[in-house]
Amino acid sequence: MKRFEVWLARLDPAEGSEMSKTRPVVILSPDVMNTRLHTVLIAPLTTGGFGAPFRVPCRFAGVDGQIALDHLRSLSKSRLLKRLGELDIATAKAVLTALAELFAE
Repeated sequence: MKRFEVWLARLDPAEGSEMSKTRPVVILSPDVMNTRLHTVLIAPLTTGGFGAPFRVPCRFAGVDGQIALDHLRSLSKSRLLKRLGELDIATAKAVLTALAELFAE
């Protein structure tokens, strides 16, 4: 499991406005964390949504969608069901830029 890989993940059970269902997610945690911990930091992909600085547009597996950085969460690796691929370099850079802006002072 590496940073910027896309995995199918089981997000249920969810509460309130948390994203739910089994859906693609992007691993955002650095590889040093991914090799040492039993959890990964992820952001879900969605085909719905709205334009916002914390939603990074992406095209994955021929489908247009968004990476929902407003739904960042830690996820047990046991919830990751299948590797689907990885983000292209331009989208990965856009994610890093959006994260830097999200956590800036």
